[in-house]
Amino acid sequence: MRPVMIRAHRMALILLSATLLSLSSQTQADTTAFIEQFIKNQIDHKYDNQVELIEQNSARVSSAVKQLIDEAMMEDRVFEQRMGLLDYASSMAYMHSYWNGDKEPLKLVEPLINAELSKESKRVAEIMKWKKEERNLGNFVLKANPEKTKEAGLAPVLYPHWMHRIMFECKVCHNAIFQMKRWTNDITQEKIVAGKQCGVCHNGKMAFSAEEECERCHMAGLPEAEKLHNPSKIDQMKLARSALAIGAKWNPSRLPNGTMPLDKYKFIDWLKLKELDAFKPIPSLDKDAEHKTRDNVIRFVSKSSFLDDVLFGHKVHADWINCSSCHPALFSDTLGGTKIKMTEMSKGRFCGNCHGKVSFTFADCKRCHNTAKTVFVEGALERHPTKR
Repeated sequence: MRPVMIRAHRMALILLSATLLSLSSQTQADTTAFIEQFIKNQIDHKYDNQVELIEQNSARVSSAVKQLIDEAMMEDRVFEQRMGLLDYASSMAYMHSYWNGDKEPLKLVEPLINAELSKESKRVAEIMKWKKEERNLGNFVLKANPEKTKEAGLAPVLYPHWMHRIMFECKVCHNAIFQMKRWTNDITQEKIVAGKQCGVCHNGKMAFSAEEECERCHMAGLPEAEKLHNPSKIDQMKLARSALAIGAKWNPSRLPNGTMPLDKYKFIDWLKLKELDAFKPIPSLDKDAEHKTRDNVIRFVSKSSFLDDVLFGHKVHADWINCSSCHPALFSDTLGGTKIKMTEMSKGRFCGNCHGKVSFTFADCKRCHNTAKTVFVEGALERHPTKR
């Protein structure tokens, strides 16, 4: 082959390689932009935008999920960061499976999540170590940086969800300040001191300063933490004064025998507390905010002949949370538009987004399956299992 032709072939190969590299870079950039937009929509709870985003980027979902997995599995990731990234990957893959019918990306990420939760006996032992502190639904121990915390001479943080729930309705924090899913908020002392996350309230004005009184949060495993995971040990009058200071109400004189009402699984019965008028949490940090509450009832007809129907009251839920916490990310706005499965609930989807985590567990079947098939409920909308 003549030298001129050889040079021409070489030049063509160089140009082809450059073109492929450019296309590869552009594809990578587009995938990254898609991931960033997906995460932003989740953080801003613009769930209605996710449907269009997933459908328009169907061809990118697989590579996007793989990219999130690669990021999650980097060696320098702590457990909470890894689970947060895998959770985004799982949400993306699940939506892709639901709306585009492709289950392959979901098959990649779900085993990794399961493996992360169970692969190390040491991690399981660590979880069991804090079981006492986390026995109340919603309570959790923050231990993302154990070495740094230990060096500072501090115990891990114990967050008493029940105590905050007395003071604030769920929508005060979720999703305006915190996403309602563990491992996704990347809580740091730097952000708190800057007036974000816990620092929105714990600033020395509305509540004690998280910067100056570290030990009031960093007490997991210490004797003084018992009052945070055992409500019977709390100073009721001090709690009442704290509630009054922020505009909420806690009236321990209305508690039967002076103790918190519990359900049969020994969890706080929040509906009973409301019936007793024992507490009144504030609905917003903004005193001028408007509060919309949907007030209708849906009857979910059970497929089982021996299991009662579910009578779902919107009001009892909307009094606590914003509509955007459930619609349309968890449930379609159209009656019958979501195929709800109990097996998925147990994985944290649908009703499982809250129940079993901060609200009563699925083991208490009758709390939901509460209406006999022979009972007529006037005005109730009906959702039959055979309809979509």
